[in-house]
Amino acid sequence: MAGYKPRVISLNKRSGQSFGFYLRAEHGEDGHLVRCLEMGGNAELAGMRDGDRILRVNGTFVDGLSHSEVVEMVKSRGSSVTFHILDEASYNGAKAQGVNLADPNASPVSNGMFNHAPKPKLCYLVKSKSGYGFSLRSVNGHQGLFMTEVLPGGVADRAGVRLNDRLLEINGDAMDSSSTHDQAVEKIKSAGGSLMFLLADEETDRHYQSKYMNMGAWLATTQYLPHKPKIAEMNKGNDGYGFLLKEEPMLSGHFVRDIERGSPAEQAGLQDMDRLVAVDGKEVDGFSHEQVVDCIRMSGRQCSLLVVDKETDQMYRKGNVSPMLFWEEMKSLASPPSYNEAVTIPAAVRPPSPVQEKDDDLKPKLCRMEKTSAGYGFHLNGIQGVCGQYIKEVVRGGAADRAGLEDDDMVVEVNGVNVEKSNHEEVVALIRRSGSSLELLVASRSVYERLVAKGVPITRALLGETSYAQVHTPETMEVRPETPPAPQPEESETEPARSRSSSESSCTSEDSVDERF
Repeated sequence: MAGYKPRVISLNKRSGQSFGFYLRAEHGEDGHLVRCLEMGGNAELAGMRDGDRILRVNGTFVDGLSHSEVVEMVKSRGSSVTFHILDEASYNGAKAQGVNLADPNASPVSNGMFNHAPKPKLCYLVKSKSGYGFSLRSVNGHQGLFMTEVLPGGVADRAGVRLNDRLLEINGDAMDSSSTHDQAVEKIKSAGGSLMFLLADEETDRHYQSKYMNMGAWLATTQYLPHKPKIAEMNKGNDGYGFLLKEEPMLSGHFVRDIERGSPAEQAGLQDMDRLVAVDGKEVDGFSHEQVVDCIRMSGRQCSLLVVDKETDQMYRKGNVSPMLFWEEMKSLASPPSYNEAVTIPAAVRPPSPVQEKDDDLKPKLCRMEKTSAGYGFHLNGIQGVCGQYIKEVVRGGAADRAGLEDDDMVVEVNGVNVEKSNHEEVVALIRRSGSSLELLVASRSVYERLVAKGVPITRALLGETSYAQVHTPETMEVRPETPPAPQPEESETEPARSRSSSESSCTSEDSVDERF
């Protein structure tokens, strides 16, 4: 498959969460399409893009399977799934040239970045009632032990273990050429209910053996691990970051406590009893409390913390691996957008939700707001170089929320300047030049679409004679009507209908089938 490089993207989710994308089959389009990526969701942050085609799910080639089969395969993998994907242009080009997309010999890229060398992998297994779902074997003429009888859909399979993977470590203990089958089995039996394996697939094993290099956890990818450390990017507010750093009795390390509601710490995703691993990329294990506090103070008004919750901490300790491995891997990829920026990088525009309003309700909103220490409290979304910008991630209780802005509002004017034909960069520049106050003329997406369809110019004149009474300011927004829910998307036969918030895009069409993950 020369010239067509699949990307390997591993996604993890907690209970009640989604992976942050829709899987679609569309009329007139080949393949299983990634659509409607949630901004800031797991899929977008990992590097998935609108129109990507899914080729493999946990190593199984799916391009020739039906939509419902792929949906069931993803669902059956639980909270951790690894995808091989191609971007839209490469996929269509490969199809046009008759390329065999099932060819496993292509060099994949990991989470969107080309691998210069293959990496061994860390796999975390939690034993079920039926066991781990694999066996070990030795091979004549080959040193080491190898995975065999990996049960499809079993614990090992879901953790990323593959047939013929070479076993390098068990819970941090090296399995070298002198290790016997019985020794490995004894280590597994004595490990309790969970295991951390370091494994090398056949390609990785060949690569390092050809270079006479030893493999260790310091070389490994963490993409298969079910629990992820958090990188909390924070801007200091007037009252600091909004958390306390404490040492806990009988516990080793520095812990986040007493997080203030609405603080930069809360907005960045810190949680009570998160253990602090690093400050601005500097590992702080072994530091005194005073030394860690000094590190944070020296960061100035911006700080990046690497933290782990209890589950993640226990998992890494099981393998005797530092969570810094995750930090280094993430920093080698594109950095994710922070959650507390008022204006963020653009994301793909989603199709409108066809909410119907009466003609009397086809009016824009004029929203005035004053910048606070946390900014205006919204994200501006669009596509770089393309006209049409809309609002996302309105921070509850923030300046934008109090002024009446809502998710998916289309931006028509910025401080009296019409921006419908302006691109993302131009609108961002206008907002930044506004100083500490901002006035936006916006319309809900459905209102905007209907007015444009009718050929009605969207101006302040549509507000009527009482336009200034209808201006939304913090003072006039003590009570705000609830946004009507968006219509439910057409569900795949494989999933019963479920409720969705009004800010989610349905992304349906008459000639497509989709499934949200």
